[in-house]
Amino acid sequence: MRERVTVCEVGPRDGLQMAKSRMSTAVKTRWIAAMAESGVPEIEVGSFVSPRLIPQMSDTAEIVRRAVLLPRVIIVALAPNLRGAQEAYAAGAHRISVPVSVSEGHSRANLNRTPDEQVAEVARIVSWVRGQDRPMEVEGACSTSFGCSFDGRVATASVVRVAVELAAVGVDMVALADTVGYAHPSLIRSVVRAVRGEIGARLDGLHLHDTMGLGIANALAGLEEGIRNFDAALAGLGGCPFAPGASGNIVTEDLVFMLESMGFDTGIDLDRLIRARDILAEGLPAEALHGQVSVAGIPKTFRVAA
Repeated sequence: MRERVTVCEVGPRDGLQMAKSRMSTAVKTRWIAAMAESGVPEIEVGSFVSPRLIPQMSDTAEIVRRAVLLPRVIIVALAPNLRGAQEAYAAGAHRISVPVSVSEGHSRANLNRTPDEQVAEVARIVSWVRGQDRPMEVEGACSTSFGCSFDGRVATASVVRVAVELAAVGVDMVALADTVGYAHPSLIRSVVRAVRGEIGARLDGLHLHDTMGLGIANALAGLEEGIRNFDAALAGLGGCPFAPGASGNIVTEDLVFMLESMGFDTGIDLDRLIRARDILAEGLPAEALHGQVSVAGIPKTFRVAA
């Protein structure tokens, strides 16, 4: 048995929120279905935010309702507050990711709250979710864990403090996010070690951006530190509209190629995953698509180990 690494596709949320145009609900539904059929085990399909601020997410409730009908895939949605969590629950989401910026500057720009105020909001969300009939997982996502375009460096102690507070209010899992892509491998290692030292296995994953071209290197550093859950976006789309300078996520296809080449099991058919780019290109014809494997082609030496 090969060791499993879970890849969560965040293109329909993080990827589309920075797109210059809106992908139609019909095309978005087909795109998500194609990625699920390739074996992607988790897909973050949208965010429950004001459509006035991010119009690309105006159909998230409908997308969630359609996506949860797909077999063998966990459907995730971003929910920044209790109202968003309630809407995600009503639509049938399996998990919500609640962002908590570690840095003050990003927290105010993104959520108009301090980090402490947002932790308190997470506590309200967890309390409400636990009182419902159907279970729904709650992930606390520590945004700007490795740097901030407003505040610059982010102290590791601050990341640890937020992660500990999230664990204390009862989230199911904690993820560390390199929101603006400022991390480097040694920083990934040191922050992951520090957080894991305080909350143990509750530290579940990494959300990485490729702003400085170090995204895959950072994923490898996280992998070597024992992280087995990674966010990525097909064709490397993405960025945060409230974090100046943030560019795309790490490329799902390239990450899967690296993991499978190293002998890990992602459960994803790389060829079928790459073909899903065609639907993405159809839905956003003016958007630049990124990635190395899709351009070079899957090497003849590539074999998925038994």
